[in-house]
Amino acid sequence: MLATVGGVLAGLLSLPLARALKKKFSPSAVALKNYDPTQHKWLMCVDVDRCIGCGLCADACKTENQVPEEAHYFRTWVERYIIRKPAPGADAVRGEVLVDSPNGGRGGFPPTTVPREDILKSFFVPKLCNLCEASPCTQVCPVGATFDAPDGAVLVDPAYCIGCGFCIQACPYGCRFLNPKTNTAEKCTLCYHRIVLGLKPACVEICPTQARVFGDVKNPVEDDPLQAFVRNHKVHTLKPHLGTSPRLLYANLDKEVR
Repeated sequence: MLATVGGVLAGLLSLPLARALKKKFSPSAVALKNYDPTQHKWLMCVDVDRCIGCGLCADACKTENQVPEEAHYFRTWVERYIIRKPAPGADAVRGEVLVDSPNGGRGGFPPTTVPREDILKSFFVPKLCNLCEASPCTQVCPVGATFDAPDGAVLVDPAYCIGCGFCIQACPYGCRFLNPKTNTAEKCTLCYHRIVLGLKPACVEICPTQARVFGDVKNPVEDDPLQAFVRNHKVHTLKPHLGTSPRLLYANLDKEVR
């Protein structure tokens, strides 16, 4: 049914996609009239080597999407990975892996307690919805509130969501939460209300090092940074063995990242 949406507004009131776009993700009917999701295919890429752990992305996301202020609610967050040197005489080439994300990385990270001489490598990894092509969350939703939009976004229609939490349990990336005020499931929507207007997601806009690259596969621009990113990097996805086919691509991703 969703594949027949072309033009969006034509069948708007009769489709879950239409309700979600109009009520939740679009700032105005004008935006919908000018946006056809069948003519776009959004993709997000992250260069781990560029992330400095400043947490501005998590902060911007909270503000832009009115995410609850409590520390454990995030649509996007940043994790710090610290890989210790292996113990003397050990066969392994890499030691213990420590992962933390205090307050989602908002405000940056405090100094680690691991002595500098014991650290083999440390880095930061932004996390968000993996935009799965075979999304487990959509498969388990009993009422069709979670659905795949034709443009590659995975969205939630709050008018249909019954707060059962099945999608939260099914997400292998821990990217969903139940909003305590609305009792409905939430996650990253790529700032859908922004991209239908031709704007970038807030996390991409705010990143000071351009660690996040966002673009439209169907509509490449001149000197397209998205095309350059995929062309110039060996890209990976998280947990590829699960067969979810994420559309969130990472460059310079260490095997320890979960």
